[in-house]
Amino acid sequence: MRFFNLLYFLLLELVTAGSLQDLEIGIMKKAPRCTQKAFPGDIVDVHYTGYFRDNGKQFDSSYSRGNPISFTLGSGQVIYGWEQGLIGTCVGEERKIQIPSKFAYGETGIPGVIPPNSDMVFEVKLVSINRDSLEF
Repeated sequence: MRFFNLLYFLLLELVTAGSLQDLEIGIMKKAPRCTQKAFPGDIVDVHYTGYFRDNGKQFDSSYSRGNPISFTLGSGQVIYGWEQGLIGTCVGEERKIQIPSKFAYGETGIPGVIPPNSDMVFEVKLVSINRDSLEF
């Protein structure tokens, strides 16, 4: 299963190659020790705060709910900008990911929450990585 996740992710990477330069990924705080990095197929727990890039207004935060979001990296469960922005992140590391709308919610947006064509900024912290050691 991990192999197919990686293959899918690599194919998706080829399709979008060249346009990823619009995605800006910065490290806000390095992990004290990096013993494990996130890769496609890993189940990750991430705390985040999301802002609109144009006005800086916060639209969502896992901190306000008290729980990080959990998902499988590379599975399409979150926006593509997150998928790219979290690859290689160490547990405890904090990143700022500036995501153009085409790698977020695009022309559709989320009615009542995210307007169409909204560029976004996410401050994320990788809380944990859960990796099934039996998968290749």
